[in-house]
Amino acid sequence: MVLFFKKEQNLESSTKRALMTTPPPTIRREDYRPPAFLVDSVELHLSLHPAATRVRARLALRRNPAAGPGDTLELDGEELRLISAALDGVALPPERLAHRGDGGLRIHGVPAAFTLETEVEIDPDANSELSGLYRSGGNYVTQCEAEGFRRITYFPDRPDVMARYTTTIEAGREDCPVLLSNGNPDGAGELPEGRHWVRWVDPHPKPSYLFAVMAGDLVALRDRFTTASGREVALAIWVRRGDEDACGHAMDSLKRAMRWDEETYGLEYDLDVFNIAAVSDFNMGAMENKGLNIFNTKYILARPETATDADYEGIETVVAHEYFHNWTGNRVTCRDWFQLSLKEGLTVFRDQHFSEDMGSAAVKRLANVRRLRAAQFPEDAGPMAHPVRPDSYVEINNFYTPTVYQKGAELVRMMRRLIGAEAFRRGMDLYIARHDNQAVTIEDFVAAMQDAAGRDLSRFARWYAQAGTPELRVEEAYDPAARRYTLTLSQAIPPTPGQPEKLPVPIPVAFGLLAPDGAELPGAGLLLLEEARQDIVFENVPAKPTPSLLRGYSAPVRLTGLSLEQLGFLAAHDTDPFVRWDSAQQYRVAEMLRLVGEFRARRPLALPEGVAAIAAAQLGHALEDPAFAAESLPLPSEDFVADQMATADPEAIHAVRRFLRQALGARFAARFAGLHDALAEAGPYRIDGAAIGRRALRNAALHYLAAGDAAEGERRARAQFDAAGNMTDQLAALRVLAHGSGPARQEALARFHARWKAEPLVLDKWFAIQAMAERDTVLAEVQALADHPDFDLRNPNRVRALVGAFAMGNPSAFHHASGEGYRFLASVVLALDAVNTQMAARIVSPLTDWKRQDAARGAMMRAELERILARPGLSKGTYEKVSKGLGH
Repeated sequence: MVLFFKKEQNLESSTKRALMTTPPPTIRREDYRPPAFLVDSVELHLSLHPAATRVRARLALRRNPAAGPGDTLELDGEELRLISAALDGVALPPERLAHRGDGGLRIHGVPAAFTLETEVEIDPDANSELSGLYRSGGNYVTQCEAEGFRRITYFPDRPDVMARYTTTIEAGREDCPVLLSNGNPDGAGELPEGRHWVRWVDPHPKPSYLFAVMAGDLVALRDRFTTASGREVALAIWVRRGDEDACGHAMDSLKRAMRWDEETYGLEYDLDVFNIAAVSDFNMGAMENKGLNIFNTKYILARPETATDADYEGIETVVAHEYFHNWTGNRVTCRDWFQLSLKEGLTVFRDQHFSEDMGSAAVKRLANVRRLRAAQFPEDAGPMAHPVRPDSYVEINNFYTPTVYQKGAELVRMMRRLIGAEAFRRGMDLYIARHDNQAVTIEDFVAAMQDAAGRDLSRFARWYAQAGTPELRVEEAYDPAARRYTLTLSQAIPPTPGQPEKLPVPIPVAFGLLAPDGAELPGAGLLLLEEARQDIVFENVPAKPTPSLLRGYSAPVRLTGLSLEQLGFLAAHDTDPFVRWDSAQQYRVAEMLRLVGEFRARRPLALPEGVAAIAAAQLGHALEDPAFAAESLPLPSEDFVADQMATADPEAIHAVRRFLRQALGARFAARFAGLHDALAEAGPYRIDGAAIGRRALRNAALHYLAAGDAAEGERRARAQFDAAGNMTDQLAALRVLAHGSGPARQEALARFHARWKAEPLVLDKWFAIQAMAERDTVLAEVQALADHPDFDLRNPNRVRALVGAFAMGNPSAFHHASGEGYRFLASVVLALDAVNTQMAARIVSPLTDWKRQDAARGAMMRAELERILARPGLSKGTYEKVSKGLGH
């Protein structure tokens, strides 16, 4: 066992959890009740000290008329040491205060309206959970979504309690010259003993999860933005010293997002300043706190020599996403956490729409569909399957999932397609006008769309209520004498935990019909399948057509029923980019599954000519649209193929995929070599869509070349690694070399580490590449890397880069028949659960898929889940994931 596993018994959490003798309580949506008391205003004073920060809070409260009578105030709290409490200026005696078992506070006999003042002490240095107020790199930072504010002060910490905040921060000027919070700056001054203070006022009511503080020795890249109405907004991105020159792309992305939101939705920014602060220790990608977005450095810092094209694109998307939350999440927020997709699904759709407008809409759509299928489809088919709006949870952080985000975005996209772009814009206007500064529900959003469009969307609510991915099946009949073509569509949604039976959902099917010569027949449009089965009849069709369905991926479903011949035809002839790409993918998956059977039967494998023909066609048009070709050429992933099988066979899938890569690389070696030569970078690095597409296609060609001829691939990869003027090309070459076993591999890895060991984000890539290498010895190498001086269990990015990349990005190694991959991951989860419970709960997910594996692997995975569950004091988040994974 590696070093940090040996230490796992000694790692102490900042949260001292009691031994879990009974399951933690389940929170149910049906039990929602309005808050008993509302908070009109909050005055906070934070006196920052590394191990003993004092927080004074003054809350103006009143009884909520919607909640009825009552004189007991419930306040959430966690890891707080209460110094004092006073009601309307009078100190509360001990008998009026009841400390709850969960760390909260109960105050009896309160009047209908009053002011509560409390003072608490917290320990940011000891807060390894990275929730609430903690320290990162000597700076103070907060993360309050979902329930982190209760780790800062006592408060009714729920999203439907919205208040106006005034925040005063004081700290030592030398250590913390910069003091940031929500809203607009409203005063500053000096204090004795080298300390100073800054006050911030947020004029807009917000829930506590949007509260933020960032304080420390920071520098800023500054800019300005003029809104459509002529207001000047001061922009700043705050980072550690030395990183300010890596913020330009993030700033440009922010300004593009601000302008796009004005032009597309008529939404202007509403404060005098907009601040972004970036930290390296962050559980999330980024957080949309009002006026002070806090980001993981991964989604801010970018230089050509340190960031890949994917990093640049990710920064643009995430910066836009968090900015768009200003209206869809902040000004209009969630009534409760069951409504999480109200803000996240809608805002993911908005950031996808933005990215499509900024580049190639078709390529962006393909990338988003690929991510949906890779992450959300398996979730929908596994033990953690849940509706876009869940009915219950134990730990809300476990429901920041692909279902809530990505499938939620698809539901918004479907609504827009059903009612049309103009009606959708009217619906957005109506939604904001009705609910500005309110905490609302998904029904409120759907009602605004329904009223704006004048269309009944009541059945659409089933999409939000039912888990599982619908299967859309196609059947056909053609009567040549009557020239009549009948297309029969049917749908079925598989059982999921707690939902054995499902109702039909409305499925918008964008379609066209292709004649035998590939020409498109008239009448393309949108079908709406609302029942379990439906016939659509087309008259006067001269010859049997091939149906082109789900154009643009009009619904998040699995399409079945088309023959291999039809899929090949669509891959060659369809005018819709998605259908052309998806038909090729489905064709290759079908052939890969057939070859899996051949491999199991120990018969020799042969390259299917249909797969070769698809590759030949893609290569023939590759230079016409390099970005589309780069998305199309790679084979379906091992996980995606496994997702099509009742019982996965990681070994066979890996062997088949590797064989096909080798066979295609050898068959088309000359063409791949020609692309690799023709697309060599000329001139300075650019991040426009055309340049990104050319680099992506060149590196796809390199990977095929290396698969088909290892020696030639290594030669080209070494040359590219040495000559690369940007991280995209250097990393692509290193990935090829990392699969090898000769001295070139060790030399390149050593050189890369030596050059970039002082750059944390680049070093993450070094760990991840090794974790995903296709090598027989990869598990031992990952275990050794977990004991590397540069590996830090307390840094979420580093854990994701090594452990997450191995368990989620290297399925054949993780599912090795020995079960060592399972034992490794379980040990990491146990170590993490004592340090950062959110990360432990997130990273345990691969073990919960044991039912999809064969009996031997499934038994070993289940045993590791049982080992985790047996740990005394297991966090409720990890407990929930593991117990559901076991089917408890």
